[in-house]
Amino acid sequence: MLKGRSYILILSLILSLGMLVSLSMEAKASSRKDYLDSLNVGISQIVDPTAGASNEKAIEELTQMLEENSLKEAESDLVMVNVQVAMNVRAEASEDSEKVGVLYKDCGGRILERKDGWTRLKSGDLVGWASDEYLLFGEDAEAMANEVGNLIVTIETETLCVRREPDSDGEVLGLMAQDDELEIIEELNEDWISVEYGEDVGYVSAEYVNLDFHIDEGETLVAIRKREEAERQAKLTANQGAVVVGGDDTRLLAALIYCESGNETYNGQLAVGAVVMNRVRSGAYPNTVSGVIFASGQFTPALNGKVARVYTDGNIPESCYQAAAAAINGETNVGDATHFRRAGYHEGIQIDHQVFW
Repeated sequence: MLKGRSYILILSLILSLGMLVSLSMEAKASSRKDYLDSLNVGISQIVDPTAGASNEKAIEELTQMLEENSLKEAESDLVMVNVQVAMNVRAEASEDSEKVGVLYKDCGGRILERKDGWTRLKSGDLVGWASDEYLLFGEDAEAMANEVGNLIVTIETETLCVRREPDSDGEVLGLMAQDDELEIIEELNEDWISVEYGEDVGYVSAEYVNLDFHIDEGETLVAIRKREEAERQAKLTANQGAVVVGGDDTRLLAALIYCESGNETYNGQLAVGAVVMNRVRSGAYPNTVSGVIFASGQFTPALNGKVARVYTDGNIPESCYQAAAAAINGETNVGDATHFRRAGYHEGIQIDHQVFW
């Protein structure tokens, strides 16, 4: 017959088994099988009356196993970047390995693997190895995430009204499409959430949205190249600011555009006009359209009299007038370029048969 101490030990085992079942529900199938196999060994040692003095040792081992498993399950897989600007992410766990992306200040991700002072992580679309020297883990990572992260409202219905008041009959500030996101201000109650909507505070029904905690993510090299190209294009076409001119200046610029790029596409014509207007805005050139066009040694058609003849005759294509007006209004497709010539003789932005810089 088992003594009172054995009954207590078995009761403790039963309680521990309950904890194990709860933890095992979240474990992977393979881990669950290994864990239960180990547990079965422990059970056989404890309930076997012939085991004798091994009972206490088996229970101690089982208790330790439970504690280790609980600690492992509770450990966070969150990782946060601890740099002032940015850090490189590598294809392998080595400083000599190929660079695959960048993690910026306040970015975070999920741990995939750790070894030899390096962590393989996933941050958005970026997957790679980062040095532990510049990362935070555990409670430190959680603290930073809470500091720099923010709650995002994701729309889960086809169209959602953003209202001025937390009332289904309130004035509609605007409409949000499915999968659009808004930054949350406050969860007012179970029915309404206040959000940032432009410069206003709006309210959305909690019934049709999903709340998600957002942390900034890293960028792959492919994404960086695409972004930089988009930024370059945006800079090239950014409005440079309109210049007040008279009707004669528009006609004069159109005449020059015709002489310099009459056989080019509209884009090529706009580029020539933009170069002239960029010079007008620059302190290095005359501050008038005529002053720039007729400056000594600049535009050959102006120097040999062709521009004056075209201007006088008035036989200027409409596209040249449109390009001139657009350039005067600040439009450009060559950024702040102030020079151009036939392609093949200089590096720069090539449009049609000319290059601009």
